[in-house]
Amino acid sequence: MGAADVVPGVSGGTIAFISGIYEELITSINNVNISLFKTFKKNGFQAFWKQLNGNFLVALFTGIFISVFSLAKGISWLLVNQPILLWSFFFGLVVASIFFVGKSLERWNLVAVIMFVLGAAIAYYITTLPPAENTESLPFLFFSGALAICAMILPGISGAFILVLLGSYKVILDAVHEKDFKIVATVGLGAIFGILSFAKLLKWMFSHYKDLTLAVLAGFILGSLNKIWPWKKVLETKIFDDKVIIIKDQSISPFAFDGDNQLLFAIILALIGFSLIFILEKLASKKL
Repeated sequence: MGAADVVPGVSGGTIAFISGIYEELITSINNVNISLFKTFKKNGFQAFWKQLNGNFLVALFTGIFISVFSLAKGISWLLVNQPILLWSFFFGLVVASIFFVGKSLERWNLVAVIMFVLGAAIAYYITTLPPAENTESLPFLFFSGALAICAMILPGISGAFILVLLGSYKVILDAVHEKDFKIVATVGLGAIFGILSFAKLLKWMFSHYKDLTLAVLAGFILGSLNKIWPWKKVLETKIFDDKVIIIKDQSISPFAFDGDNQLLFAIILALIGFSLIFILEKLASKKL
């Protein structure tokens, strides 16, 4: 999940789903409520930790933390120097995850198909939106944090990409580098509010409309493919801090791409990414 979240356009929620921990993650987040602290007061730390599913959350977030800090530099280098090969790997991975989520449905019917198409259309539309200008209003940054964390736990939608669309990405990045704790705390509180609120909605949807929820999530993943298509034509750029940032691009055919011919290696990496999903599925199905 940490490795996926480093890459703009790839969702950590997709990785959580294909590794078989998605529903447990949503349930564990929902455990953070008033009753949890009542349990701590009445029955002590051990009961509190069990109700929280603390071992799972600590293992998960430790893995994310280690992955982000150990892989961020390497993935950032690949995004700049070998973008086609990197995006090809993730493209194959995400395509396979559509099949994985789709087969999780107990029954496909007309309503499920409609929800799948609707989810795909919404996600595709999001990938075509132009980024907004930077916004430094604290209420807006609170909202940005809440919305980005919701996107981060949704398969197919990248939290980092949502921040770019909202125009908050650079503001938040600068705040982290400059140790502007007011902005960081505001975004953090928004993220906590967002994940606790949204997890309740997801839990309710999985409990009452599991097949329809899965159909929408599969659609989100399909629609997000436009964002991670390896071959892009840059239409508009902007310079931030002496760095050229792509504002708008367009997916094109690999045969129309004006650059190094990496098609064979791209196909191989896409197949590796595709195969990795089914390897993860087999590993996740084994009892450790």
